[in-house]
Amino acid sequence: MGEAIDEVMDMIPHLTSMPYRKIWVDYDEEADILYINFTYPPEAVEHEEDEEGIIRNYNERGDLAGITIIAASRFTKRGNRD
Repeated sequence: MGEAIDEVMDMIPHLTSMPYRKIWVDYDEEADILYINFTYPPEAVEHEEDEEGIIRNYNERGDLAGITIIAASRFTKRGNRD
C-alpha cells in the first residue's frame, strides 16, 4: 500500500498543474489501454490517433475531452521500454 501512496504523491505536481480540475482514469489491464477523460460521462465525438497509438478525443466544441493510450504499459517502468 505504501508504494501506491508514493506513486500517487509523485503525480501531484503533474495533476495540480493541468488545466483540468477533474480527471477520470480507467485502465483495462487485459487490453492494456488507458482511458483518461476530462468530462464524465465522456463526451467525445471526434478522435485523432497519432503514430504512437495515442488517441486524442474531442467534444463537439473541439475541446480536448480525453486521451486514450493504446499499449499503455510501454510507458511504465515495467513496460517494454526498460
